[in-house]
Amino acid sequence: MEQLMLAPADGLTGAEAEARRRRGEANSAVRGGTRGYAEILRTNVFSFFNLILFVIGAALLVLGRYSDALISVGLGLINAVISAVQEIRAKRKLDRLQLLDQAGVLVVRDGRETEIAPDQVVRGDVLRVRPGDQIVVDGPLLDGGRIEADESLLTGESDPVVKHPGDDLRSGSVCVAGDGHQLARDVGAHSYAGRLTAEARRSTTDMTPLQRRIEFIVRLVMALTALMSGAILGQAAIEGFSVLRVVQITAVLSGLVPYGLFFLIALAYTAGAVRIARHGALVQQVNAVESVSNVDVVCTDKTGTLTTGRLSLEEIVPLADHEYAEVAEVLGGLAHNATTPNLTALALTAALPGEPWQVRDEIPFSSSLRWSGLVAEEGSWVLGAPDTLAPRLRSALPAAEVTSRTGLGLRVLLLARTEDPEAGLRDADGRPDLPMLVPVGLVALADQLRDDVVETVRRFRDDGVRLKVLSGDDPRTVAAIAGRAGIEADEPVRGADLDDLDDAALDRVVARACVFGRVAPEHKERIVRSLRRQGHYVAMIGDGVNDARALKQAQVGVAMRSGSTVTRDVADIVLVDDSFAALPPAQHEGRRIINGIGISLYVFLARVASQGLVILAVTMLGLGFPYSPTQVGLTMFTVGIPTVFLTFWARPTRPDPHLLRNLVRFVVPAAVVTATFGTAVYTALYEMITLGLSSGRTPDRITDEFETYTGLTYGSDADFTTASATILAQTGLSTFFCFASFILILFLAPRSRAFAAWTSPSGDLRPAMLVGALCLLFSAVLNVPVLWDYFGLMGPSKPVFFVVLPALLLWYATLTVVLRFQLFDRLLGMRPAR
Repeated sequence: MEQLMLAPADGLTGAEAEARRRRGEANSAVRGGTRGYAEILRTNVFSFFNLILFVIGAALLVLGRYSDALISVGLGLINAVISAVQEIRAKRKLDRLQLLDQAGVLVVRDGRETEIAPDQVVRGDVLRVRPGDQIVVDGPLLDGGRIEADESLLTGESDPVVKHPGDDLRSGSVCVAGDGHQLARDVGAHSYAGRLTAEARRSTTDMTPLQRRIEFIVRLVMALTALMSGAILGQAAIEGFSVLRVVQITAVLSGLVPYGLFFLIALAYTAGAVRIARHGALVQQVNAVESVSNVDVVCTDKTGTLTTGRLSLEEIVPLADHEYAEVAEVLGGLAHNATTPNLTALALTAALPGEPWQVRDEIPFSSSLRWSGLVAEEGSWVLGAPDTLAPRLRSALPAAEVTSRTGLGLRVLLLARTEDPEAGLRDADGRPDLPMLVPVGLVALADQLRDDVVETVRRFRDDGVRLKVLSGDDPRTVAAIAGRAGIEADEPVRGADLDDLDDAALDRVVARACVFGRVAPEHKERIVRSLRRQGHYVAMIGDGVNDARALKQAQVGVAMRSGSTVTRDVADIVLVDDSFAALPPAQHEGRRIINGIGISLYVFLARVASQGLVILAVTMLGLGFPYSPTQVGLTMFTVGIPTVFLTFWARPTRPDPHLLRNLVRFVVPAAVVTATFGTAVYTALYEMITLGLSSGRTPDRITDEFETYTGLTYGSDADFTTASATILAQTGLSTFFCFASFILILFLAPRSRAFAAWTSPSGDLRPAMLVGALCLLFSAVLNVPVLWDYFGLMGPSKPVFFVVLPALLLWYATLTVVLRFQLFDRLLGMRPAR
């Protein structure tokens, strides 16, 4: 094995680096959720729904129904294109964001430092590490004394970790102090971040509740359609197999499969993703539009999600005889004159003014010292943790002043000056050393909450969504910050307390607690799995590598744009503005879309069930076939147009958890009543024309009209009477079904109590206006020769009018009684879902 440990100053030559890149030893990015273009196209084109459409299209081609086959395959391709375009747009936008976020790194090449892109680093490179640099590979620190690494994106722990020469620096961490060189030992897929990404990538995206329900419904419709087709085919075999029967079976297949439902779902998902993006949430998986609407528990990290990762000055407390202005002036001076400012110095600089000092010596803050100091003409000053400075104080600190503030989750530091104004802050060997100190004041700093967190938490609470905070920080600190954000924080739980719990005990703890501190990535994953076992629909929000596995375990993974690349890759939704406030609008939009699709399911299934029952009844009565393939196109008016509008007019209420049960309670009685009256209309008109033409007393004007529609000759062609009766009965049935379908919309979205037999009035006038417009549009079809001929109908006819109008009135009254008094529920002993 090639030796990697070499002198930092040497590094690699350009030729050596190129050779290693060709051998596949480059720091190539490992992608998780951001799939390639070919994979996006493949998964969208060959989805479950599209495969059904393609199979139907192939069957129609075999039967010679080329136009119907084109519709089936065409709709499948349209669905695929809509979904794929949305995912590709999300991928391109995220890739651009990641490119903007990508900073160069310094490597030693050919004996000098050169800045290159992180993916051009190769195994064996020597990287220069400076404060503010992100570590992009795994490997040991070679020199430079010690540095401090912020590993919060990896572990969730916000305190920096001291690294000495020989200690490993891990990809995904950030250097916050110190300077040195790192050896690139593990790169690309072999690095810590790469391995975590690959592990997350193996997880699969869950099917959403709506997708599972629709898959069940489609399978059921397909099974029933196959049974109906078998029955019709059996009858055809008994009566004598004919091309007409094949066409009838084809019409059943093409007419009852809800093509438009697939298209509507793809359209609604895409439109929802576009609207959600306006609030700052980039949807990477299109079904996340629905998933976010079902969320009832949100798990979130603290640093980077609830908080900005920065500190703000909360309070200055003078001690002894010191004045507030004196303490504030010294704090401002210390912060403004620090050459390597940390988060504390940045917070003080933002809040306090400071004059330039003549600095003689400086001790930068480090997590090992837990204090920093300046020696200047203005004196020798120290700022650090109270318990660290306490042994060097002549007088004890007021403990209550410190504990009362730390109990609130504040970071409390002590400002002190040296007892001897001329004393330095180093020992004889030049190492940092504290002399005796005099306390001057306390400064309390708070983790800075994101601007919209409190309002967002309130909105979640109002919507019935619980929040749980999972953090690597101290549980007491996490609980205090959660309380400031408005999240219930009774008794925080330590991650270590979860280690020995079995699943049942863990479930009890997770159900009770809302704040978890000192948790590792494995703990976060177990907590999310526990919530899912308890039946919750979980969203996990995170920004660090340590959150990636929990994000994939949740039904909805949400990442911050400013977080790690790994987390963005595996997330379903990326908050491009790092705004926690983007989620409630996204959830409302998702709920509105899903409720709209739910209403559309009622319309679709009522049409499918009604037409299926009519086809069975009429065919078994031996009265011809009730539909021609061209008349199936009328579903554009009865289902296609209405469902698009109803979907986008829906309200953002919580989705119906009993959707399938309520679909049965509405669709079955509506289908039975509608099919009963539809069959009666078809039978009455069929028998009326059959008797009239058979009697020989039909006026010539009527027979001439039927000859025009059928292309047959009265008295010469044996099928004239049957064909004439069939086309008039089909016209009457289509007319009845269209107007009944329009009125059915009013039952589902009633404007007034006249139609409020199924649900309470919404007060929304738009569905009623839509019904009025659809009635006028279909009336135009019945009165314009080109249109009625296109749909295989007859023109205006008195028999149709005198049969259909009374049937509609009786149908409305019957359906109102059946729904209002829940006769179907009473018949089957069903109780409405609560």
